[in-house]
Amino acid sequence: MPRVKDDRALRKRRHVRVRKKLSGTAERPRLCVFRSLNHAYAQVVDDKLGHTLVSASTLDREIRSEVDGKRKIEAAQFVGKLVAERAMERGISKVAFDRGGYKYHGRVKALAEAARKAGLVF
Repeated sequence: MPRVKDDRALRKRRHVRVRKKLSGTAERPRLCVFRSLNHAYAQVVDDKLGHTLVSASTLDREIRSEVDGKRKIEAAQFVGKLVAERAMERGISKVAFDRGGYKYHGRVKALAEAARKAGLVF
């Protein structure tokens, strides 16, 4: 009897595998990405302290009106730009990118490239 593939469980396993090697420090915090069916979220985390330094999502008031009616990839670009701007304001220019177990493709790639274009280095 074939096993039913559970996509969420497989993503969690990939994320754990990535997180074994990747950790955020004060000098180079971790930019982690989460995508739900309708929204994209990004946060910059210092794993040593266990604090979120900066966050952004498609639900933020600043970009909510711009995101309404856009495709999901375009919305992810707004999130990448916003999280990069907020990080630069806090003096964070270098980050380690954590794709969260997702393929570097589509919304995750769009968010990362928008953050790079806005000035983050990773």
